[in-house]
Amino acid sequence: MKLLTILFVTFALALIGIKIFQGDWNLVFSGNLGMAAFMLFTGFAHFKFQKGMALMIPEFIPAKMFWVYFTGLIEIAAAIGLMTPSIRELTSILLIIFFVLIFIANIDSSRKKVNLFKADYSGPGMAYLYKERIPMQIILIAWTWFFGIYLN
Repeated sequence: MKLLTILFVTFALALIGIKIFQGDWNLVFSGNLGMAAFMLFTGFAHFKFQKGMALMIPEFIPAKMFWVYFTGLIEIAAAIGLMTPSIRELTSILLIIFFVLIFIANIDSSRKKVNLFKADYSGPGMAYLYKERIPMQIILIAWTWFFGIYLN
């Protein structure tokens, strides 16, 4: 859940900053900026922790390093798309689909006890999935829908 700090803090700072400097609350911009910051952080993590990320990918998927880098680029592109009003809604729809699809890797990596930072199998296992990842996935999907589709 530490990752959600990036989402919430960026949102709050943007919301307050816009209120101070423009005199109005801009929920759409602030909400999408929070998610964009989150996506940039996780996207760049694919390049820093690529070996650990590769362990998260289920065995039946070939070319693991390709998918690690590709999904990192998708996350960075999503951050840009969320901040581009003309493609924000489409980006949000695709991002929600992406969140659902990558959850498969999260289930598999929890089962295997992957520690993506150490690139080994010393991770917290299924406890992480139930206590952190499922709630985080729900928040990310709901946030993306609310700020990228509903309010947009």
